[in-house]
This record gives sequence, C-alpha cells and structure tokens, in this order.
Amino acid sequence: MKTLSRTLLGSLFVAAAGLALTACSDSAEQAAPPSQAAEKPKPTVTVYSARAEHLIQPMFDRYTEETGVKVRYITDSAGALIQRLKAEGSNTPADLLLTVDAGNLWQAEQAGVLQPIDSNVLENNIPDHLQSANNEWFALSVRARTIVYSTERVDPSELSTYEALADDQWEGRLCLRTAKKVYNQSLVATMINTLGEEKTEEIVSGWVENLATAPHSNDTSAMEAVLAGQCDVTLVNTYYFGRMQKENPDIKLALFWPNQGGRGVHINVSGAGLAKHAKNPEAAVELLEWLSSPEAQHQFAELNQEYPANSEVEPSDFVAAWGDFKADSVNVESAGRLQEEAIKLMDRAGYR
Repeated sequence: MKTLSRTLLGSLFVAAAGLALTACSDSAEQAAPPSQAAEKPKPTVTVYSARAEHLIQPMFDRYTEETGVKVRYITDSAGALIQRLKAEGSNTPADLLLTVDAGNLWQAEQAGVLQPIDSNVLENNIPDHLQSANNEWFALSVRARTIVYSTERVDPSELSTYEALADDQWEGRLCLRTAKKVYNQSLVATMINTLGEEKTEEIVSGWVENLATAPHSNDTSAMEAVLAGQCDVTLVNTYYFGRMQKENPDIKLALFWPNQGGRGVHINVSGAGLAKHAKNPEAAVELLEWLSSPEAQHQFAELNQEYPANSEVEPSDFVAAWGDFKADSVNVESAGRLQEEAIKLMDRAGYR
C-alpha cells in the first residue's frame, strides 16, 4: 500500500511538472518578440536579359550580397526575348526585361509584354526623356552614337554635324555599319523626328554616296577600316571606341562630338521594364530602383564604358576623359516610334 502511494505521488508530480513546462513554453511563444518569428522567404527575381552575362552578373551578385534577394537571368537577343514573353503569356517566369536600345524597349511595350511601373524612386532618378511615356520602361545607362575619325588624316576642324558627312568633301572617306542594326535605325529615327522625313532622306542618301566601302557588320569593323586607311570617318557607339582604346591607349582614332551648336549628340540607352505577368513585381521593381541608384549606377555604366542614366552620377574617369558634350534631349522613345519609317527611308536611300 505504501509502495502504491509513493508511485501514485511520483506520477502526479511528473504530470504537474509537465503541465508547468507546457504552460511556460506557451507563455514564452506568445511573449516572443516579432524579430524571433520565422522570416518570410525572400523571392528570386527572374530577368530576361539581352545584355551580355559579364555586364549584368556582377551587378546581380552585388545586389544579392546586399539584400539577400537572388537574381536568376536568361540571356538572348532582344527580339527573341520579346517573342518568348508573348508566347509564354501568363506562364512566363520573367519578372523583368532588360535590353539595349530604346527601339527595342519601345517594341516590347508595343508588343504588350510590359506593364506600367509606379515608382517615385525611378521618377526621381531617371530623366523624363530617358523613360517611357507610360512608365513601362526606364533607362539604366546611356551611350552616345558619335563620329570617330583618323587622327592621322582628319583635322577635327573639318568635322561639324551628322548632316555634314553627306557633303562632297567626305566622298570616298566615310564608313558605316549596316543599316540592319537597330543602332543606326534609331539614329535615323531621331533625325526624322527633328528634321523631318524629306530632309533626313536627303542626308542618308548623301552618306551612301560618300561610302568608301560596303557597310560593315559592326562598329569595331568600321573603326578597323578607318585604321587601315580604307576610310577616314565613321559613326559608332562610344563604348566600342572605349574597348579599342583600352586595348591600345595610343590608337590613332579619336571621338568628335557633332551638332554641338544645334540639337546635340545622338544618345540611346539600355534599360528595363516590368514584365506584364511578373510573379514577383514588388521585388522586381525594388531591383530596378536599386539599379537606378547612385550606388549602382556608376558601376553599371562603367562595366561597358557607358554613361549613367541617373544625371546625379558622374561617369567613370575613363569615360569622362573623352570630354563633355551637349546631348540631344529628344525623348529616346522616338527611336522606336519612328523605327519603321527609318528602315523604309534607309532602304529607299540605298543604305543596306
């Protein structure tokens, strides 16, 4: 009887202790501060990018280090990515489309694969002429398409404007990249916007008459033709010149900023827009805002010797050494809006 009583008392003691521990545990959980609660998993932002991997991966890696948000990217040409977004529709994994040239960004907007972005940060960081009128895309870097000339055969005092390259003095001295590339299409489109179609066609026809060689496949090839003495001047995006200059600081080429007494140098952009069916729209916009911030803008532009889209950010020392210039302030959206007209005009002028 005594043994039974001791056993019963022991069991009651253990049960009471267990209830006390349970009560303490419940109380502790209820009193736990919010900081100890399980954090919501951070999303992964998926980017469809027409920019080369070596130009975007360093930025995405840095963003992940700072925020913990992972960035997954898929690279392809702008046209292929736009078509992919259309085909995938609401099933797309893409949150952002990142590409070059305002013409491509405008085409994406017209294809209905982007959606408006409501962001005071982007509005404050990116000038109006470097963004979509409907806020469906924003520039992230700026490139100038300007004149490159031989320092051995051209006195810069001979140069003045894009239009003047159609003059007789440049007969047999001009090289151009093919008209099939969007960069020259955008230049001609903005000329149509400013000068009108008739005047622009007259100028482009003059360029064709002055060609020393058939149009080249890319800007680098056109500059190599200048170095080889096949021609004396050409039109290129500044970062192509920057790449050659980095490889050979003593290169016998130089940049000239045309139209400084008028509309200014033609500029274009790389930029990004929010995918229409983004699965992580808030996280995608936060990434885009970060890319537009002073912290990221300098490095984003420096990776390809471009200019920051954020006007409060200075270019790299390497790019700044090319000198200041007046840039055309026409909205770069016109490069897309008038792209079809530009292509038809170039074809009529015999520019292939």
